[in-house]
Amino acid sequence: MKKQKLVYRYVRYDGKALDAKREVSYELKLSSRMLLDELCFNWNKERLETAINSSIDTGNKKKFFQLSKEYRHYIWE
Repeated sequence: MKKQKLVYRYVRYDGKALDAKREVSYELKLSSRMLLDELCFNWNKERLETAINSSIDTGNKKKFFQLSKEYRHYIWE
């Protein structure tokens, strides 16, 4: 079987130059996604804790039970 040869010929490109984009690694994408998820989780949990505390201070039982039901998702293990 004969070996195949490749012959490259370079031609000057007269069009607009293209910018090559570098692909972001999977590990970097995953770690950034996990960091953002953790930040959102902590922010939502703190917001709910503040709302629960304010409903306790005002004596609003209906709002307290509603918020505590939502808060269970954040403390479930």
